[in-house]
Amino acid sequence: MPRITYQPKTFRPAAQRIIDIANSICAEYAEQGFDLTLRQLYYQFVARDLLPNRQSEYKRLGVIVNDARLAGQMDWDYIVDRTRNLRDLAHWDSPSHIIDAVATQYRTDRWANQPHRVEVWVEKDALLGVIARAAEAEDVAYFSCRGYTSQSELWGAARRMIRYEKAGQKPVVIHLGDHDPSGVDMSRDIADRMTLFGASVRVDRIALNMDQVTQYDPPPNPAKLTDSRADGYISRYGRSSWELDALDPATLDQLIRSAIRRRRDQDQWDYDTEAMNTQRSTLARVARQWPGVEAMVNRAE
Repeated sequence: MPRITYQPKTFRPAAQRIIDIANSICAEYAEQGFDLTLRQLYYQFVARDLLPNRQSEYKRLGVIVNDARLAGQMDWDYIVDRTRNLRDLAHWDSPSHIIDAVATQYRTDRWANQPHRVEVWVEKDALLGVIARAAEAEDVAYFSCRGYTSQSELWGAARRMIRYEKAGQKPVVIHLGDHDPSGVDMSRDIADRMTLFGASVRVDRIALNMDQVTQYDPPPNPAKLTDSRADGYISRYGRSSWELDALDPATLDQLIRSAIRRRRDQDQWDYDTEAMNTQRSTLARVARQWPGVEAMVNRAE
């Protein structure tokens, strides 16, 4: 991973200690295939009692991490911004290369023969990378709601769910959000508006729930008293709230995969996967034998 010195800097011992710990935490997750947002890294510090849970400490960590990267003391790939990404079109060196890529990427819709049709929805963009890793591994569609889902997006989702129902499947939305006045209510809101738009959808809120707060003990934050839902939340849960980002990425990954697999007929999945892999092998053979295929096509013209 790249460590490039753009602005050399000597850090004070306290800041250097934070840099060393940050590198250790990030390396630990990189070995598992995860990268972290700055907020996820911050919560790892808080969970390990290395920083107090204060906004000022989050901002301080951001400054130190930024300076450490510029000074060549942290890998640039360790910390990611999942909300700003360049879009581009794919390019290929030859037809054989694109066929080879297609063989790798080729997928049939293995959920088409399943009793359920599952999607994974998450409250915030910053966690989309963690969600994507688990959802893509299980070949499930996923979506960042960015808070309360927009009316247009939810109406479109309801149309999609109705199509699944007509195909004989039971739609399931696996939802993840913060445990705060609005975050908890978002799961209810999705279910209610799906019903309003004529879709019968099961909304499984798998995180963040109070049993997970008890089990994993993420750092608490004060509930936002300015939230219109604060009174009802406080009467039920008290004055503390918890962010989804505070859960370990590996824990989130496992929660999502387990929730998906509970809705899957594994025998049917294995049968459809075997058929898909046979078709992939055919495409791979075409790519390897492309010169002969090309010559045959040219002769036919």
